[in-house]
Amino acid sequence: MFQRILVANRGEIALRVIRACRDLGIEVVAVFSEADRGAPYLELADQAICIGPANSAESYLKIPRIMSAAEVGNVQAIHPGFGFLSENAHFAEVCRACKIEFIGPSEDAMRRLGNKNEARKLAVKAGVPVVPGSEGLITSESQALGVAHDMGYPVLVKAAAGGGGRGMRVARDDASLKTGLVAAQQEAEAAFKDGSVYIEKYIERPRHIEIQLLGDKHGNFVHLFERDCSLQRRHQKLVEESAATNLPAEVRQRICDAAVRLAKEAGYYNAGTCEFLLDKDNNFYFIEVNARIQVEHPVTELVTGVDLIRQQILIAAGEKLPFKQKDLHHRGHAIECRINAEDPANNFRATPGLITRWQAPGGLGVRLDTHACQGYRVPPNYDSMVAKLLVHQPTRLEAIACMKRALREFVIEGIKTTIPIHLDIMSHPAFISGNVDTTFIERTWSRP
Repeated sequence: MFQRILVANRGEIALRVIRACRDLGIEVVAVFSEADRGAPYLELADQAICIGPANSAESYLKIPRIMSAAEVGNVQAIHPGFGFLSENAHFAEVCRACKIEFIGPSEDAMRRLGNKNEARKLAVKAGVPVVPGSEGLITSESQALGVAHDMGYPVLVKAAAGGGGRGMRVARDDASLKTGLVAAQQEAEAAFKDGSVYIEKYIERPRHIEIQLLGDKHGNFVHLFERDCSLQRRHQKLVEESAATNLPAEVRQRICDAAVRLAKEAGYYNAGTCEFLLDKDNNFYFIEVNARIQVEHPVTELVTGVDLIRQQILIAAGEKLPFKQKDLHHRGHAIECRINAEDPANNFRATPGLITRWQAPGGLGVRLDTHACQGYRVPPNYDSMVAKLLVHQPTRLEAIACMKRALREFVIEGIKTTIPIHLDIMSHPAFISGNVDTTFIERTWSRP
């Protein structure tokens, strides 16, 4: 087992990893930028090392500075969290070349799955359904038009690298395809240093279903059931839940089996998530694999009782999974609301600043994952998420009721947050009935 681990991330996920390490008796080195200096969670680490200025390109994304901190901290492993360098195969390669274990999949699996175009090829080989799309990368406007005409509009231009909705554009005719192609390439280049794109058929009003996966280095592999992440705005998730509503048991089993097949085909180990689109007829299509832990991983932890971060660390240390597929059971219903420092009434404008009052919710079945507190200043430099509010109850209706109560208890003053829109979502008849899709938020709460 590792004696000392460095957490190459910040905020809530850094705190989550610190806690898992503490439970395992492992010492922790935290890194921070100047924007995060003095953050309360840093005090819980055994050592905290500044790695640069607020600009993430010069701190949390700067591999030499993180490796220098790892050397100073004398660590045996690095946990990348999510975002930043978590899906960077080169970073994983550098870690292992320096005899420091990267807590995640192999760099080969990351490369094979990190590029969406290559991942599609693997999915086809594994017999996993994919969204109809271009055979390879799109290199010219004329090629894009030819593919779109063959498939028929609407189509989706997608960046081959990265995620989070960046480098994606929907096109419904030739004109929008021409402009969308350029915009997607430019955005992908800026975000991922890779402007390559491909084209998929755009599925109208799909649901977004993802499967949590765990595999060890000994060839053992399991799924931990599904999460429904359909409630999104501009491809950014707002609400996640498990189990997925109105999903036939037979379809659930086929999706889970397909995710496991693909991961095995890629030679994957550690934690990962296989994402699918589900159409109105319950046909599912592979879209991508996130080769890391997800923001919404606590949803799965609540319904399975499995500590996913703990398992990541144990797998990286070479241990076998302590359970088989038959040992895993789905219990009750869990919902997560991402509480962001954003103003929903003002087109979700980011609202960094000082939290002047913080009153956390509680009670049976309520979990709050956060690094924020009263007196904490939300920096403008990073993702706007300040907390993940989760509930776990025997049924979905009970979970919705519990979430509404917890949201009303949750008081954050000094900044605007997404708490009001979450309350609206929990009370909306379409959400309560499970009749939602990935366009629901923007169709229902659209702003000029």
